[in-house]
Amino acid sequence: MTRERSWRGCVFIGVSLDGFIAKPDGDLGWLTELEPRDHAADAPGQHPALDWDSFFPTIDTLVMGRTTYDTVLGFGEWPFEGKRVVVLSTTLEAGDDRITVAGSLDETVTLLDEAGAGRVYIDGGRTIQAFLGAGLVDEITVSVAPVLIGSGARLFGDLAADVRLRLRGTHATPEDGLVRITYDVLPR
Repeated sequence: MTRERSWRGCVFIGVSLDGFIAKPDGDLGWLTELEPRDHAADAPGQHPALDWDSFFPTIDTLVMGRTTYDTVLGFGEWPFEGKRVVVLSTTLEAGDDRITVAGSLDETVTLLDEAGAGRVYIDGGRTIQAFLGAGLVDEITVSVAPVLIGSGARLFGDLAADVRLRLRGTHATPEDGLVRITYDVLPR
């Protein structure tokens, strides 16, 4: 029910990239005691955050989980032609020559090392969480959509320790309202 009123309700709140406003014990130090870093800033007319068209050509290998792979198969056309693709799964049977199946994170890392991978695109919630937890993520780009969906699969899961980030750049695209943010992941 919408009723007329003379005031505007406004929210201004700090949130971690993974959507939290406080730690489980209520601690806000991660927000109020930020360490100084050399964050990048947008220059007029520049878009330093990555978008798909500037990101995809820079990668040579993709790692995705089984759920993401099954979703991609529903696209009809294989969108990763010319890229090495590893699917992290303990249940997927080999049989698609466009991919290599790895049964564990360790096996995936070995495959990447042996193949001489350069820039690896990590996709899929659980796969991203596993790589992040193992300290194997160097860069994160998130496109924030202008919608609140209320529930669903989280991008980031529980972490054993804080993951410090340095802002590389941001930009918004008015045609879809997406705000893109690219961070470098700092060493632990």
